[in-house]
Amino acid sequence: MDEKAPYSPDDLLDALSEAPWRRFHTVAMLLFGVGWAMDAFEVTLVGNVMGALGTRFHLGGQAMSVLLAAWFFGLMLGAAWFGRLSDRYGRRRVFLASLTLYGLSTLAAAFAPDLAALLALRALAGIGVGAEYAAINAAITELVPRRARGRASAIVLNFWPLGSLLAALLAWPLLAALPPDLGWRVVFASGGVIALSTAWLRRYLPESPRWLLAQGRGAEAAAILARVTGEAPGRLALPAAPAAKASLGALLREVPGRFALGAALDFAEAAGYYGLFAFLPLVVLPALHLASHALPLFYLVGSLGALIGGLAAALTLDRLGRFASVSLFYGATALATIALAFATRWGAGAIMAGFALTNLLATASWIAAYPTFSELFPTHLRASGIGASVAVGRVGAMAAPFLVAFLGARSMVAALFLLAGFWLFGALVMVVWRVAGGVEGRGMALERIAPAGATSHA
Repeated sequence: MDEKAPYSPDDLLDALSEAPWRRFHTVAMLLFGVGWAMDAFEVTLVGNVMGALGTRFHLGGQAMSVLLAAWFFGLMLGAAWFGRLSDRYGRRRVFLASLTLYGLSTLAAAFAPDLAALLALRALAGIGVGAEYAAINAAITELVPRRARGRASAIVLNFWPLGSLLAALLAWPLLAALPPDLGWRVVFASGGVIALSTAWLRRYLPESPRWLLAQGRGAEAAAILARVTGEAPGRLALPAAPAAKASLGALLREVPGRFALGAALDFAEAAGYYGLFAFLPLVVLPALHLASHALPLFYLVGSLGALIGGLAAALTLDRLGRFASVSLFYGATALATIALAFATRWGAGAIMAGFALTNLLATASWIAAYPTFSELFPTHLRASGIGASVAVGRVGAMAAPFLVAFLGARSMVAALFLLAGFWLFGALVMVVWRVAGGVEGRGMALERIAPAGATSHA
């Protein structure tokens, strides 16, 4: 290419897709991943302290489900609302604001004077985490080279089990050593401080060049591309392109099938995954008469399994492809959940082992699913599409704890068979997508994956 000729938009997109892996990509993955670990810390945190909260506020199984539902409701609002904001105002603003909101809310929860205040703060923390789903998945999808997109996205998401492991390691000694009403407060405070520290570090991450280009801000996109690729900034001047507008109507009009796939996969994994985690405090503890401070040990073992599952997803997405990885993991999780149902007859040790295996496969499932549907949306709708899919999924996450508490009080086996059904539904949805001619995005540039007629670059 002529040294003096400016890049065209297509040149920039090609440079992003074909860029060699550089230190920039590694640093971005780490900073996104640490934030994601904090989100996982938040999820596992509540499960770990659920027994202590039930004792402190005199909550039964259904009442504790309300505490979980408040968080899921906030997450649903955050994913849907901040997904659109991320497409309108940029990924960077949202992924900075989201972690800050989560950190402040979680820190404040440590000082909650009553149940009403705790519920409100849990909802606010959920909004922060929901925003993370949309902004982080969109940003990492758009920043990394096409050859490593599945693996890189999965590695970022695999910080989730690391966060879960951290929460369990922190909660286990604290809840055992401190008075019940102090232990859960210290755990919340620790989570808030860590999240705010991570938000401060994340400010060094740039905006997505693809998003800037879709907004007609070509010069800014070119400058960031210089950081990503190592090219000289003088070669990257771009003419302005017309800004693309995001809206829910555009999402439903331009990519209804892709949105349906994302919503179905997220609904299945959210109902199955969070139902599994609700199963322990709401069903296992009462049935086996275990002390609340014993619960973090279950989560500790489960988090080790989850870490292996996340690594499995990272290894398979770019090797076996999206369809094979997602359908295989969802189907295997359904079978493992059924096996866990039978293991409930053999005591706490068998339940712990079964939970670790099921969590391994469940984590592999959702870590494989997110890169799969995130890359299907065009740039100007990517965060909106991810956020809307997550919002639909949180309906399953909110319903699952109530269903698990209701069925589990009558039969642990029935509750787990219900959760297996959610995972089986996700596997069948993926099969339908493939049979209907759905895109397999492995190794493809985002511009090739984008549907015909998309109104923005990528």
